[in-house]
Amino acid sequence: MPAEHGHGHGHVHPVNFDPTAAEPDHYDQAPTAGRAYRIGIGGPVGSGKTALTAALCRALGDEVNLAVVTNDIYTTEDADFLRKTGVLDPERIEAVQTGACPHTAIRDDITANLDAVERLEDRFPGLDLVIIESGGDNLTAVFSRGLADSQVFVVDVAGGDKVPRKGGPGVTTADLLVINKIDIAHLVNADMDVMTSDAHRMRGELPVITQSLVDTPNAPAVADWVRSLLPVTAG
Repeated sequence: MPAEHGHGHGHVHPVNFDPTAAEPDHYDQAPTAGRAYRIGIGGPVGSGKTALTAALCRALGDEVNLAVVTNDIYTTEDADFLRKTGVLDPERIEAVQTGACPHTAIRDDITANLDAVERLEDRFPGLDLVIIESGGDNLTAVFSRGLADSQVFVVDVAGGDKVPRKGGPGVTTADLLVINKIDIAHLVNADMDVMTSDAHRMRGELPVITQSLVDTPNAPAVADWVRSLLPVTAG
């Protein structure tokens, strides 16, 4: 059970909750009417963000009008990977080259990403969902609410079972935490019971999903979570 602070405002905080820990968001939450819902996917380098993005495209591509924006510092590597895998029409994938730390483009100055989203919405009228994948960053990386309506933070077992208890705004405040690559936990001596317990303790009531994209290539649990956010899902 997460530790509860001694003040009665009706919800439970994670054990190290600090509302001042994250950098301030310089943008207001974007109005949602008349545009695609935007989900940001962030996390450290190599945690499986692009693989999760591809899995969600496979799972949802026939259900919703979907597009993707990727972020890399100097290349278009992630966008190129998604195009080569054929998970979406290549025209539905936009690449942003940030030229700086990835969090700059998803939090501090979101202009390039908003421009990419706008190009996709102009190209494909009636988009239901845009997935915005951040470049790899650290545990503090979160999306501005002016860019992403909801955000997923991805960590993986290769970083060790200590990662969730290290906290950081990505771990403690993202709308969904995904612990990835659980199929190799035994190879890196990561204790999944410890990792999952710590994740729930750090996040309070916010959800945690553990997954292996080897065992479940279409990320069904995360796809269901995304479906629950969309007001209308095409049949």
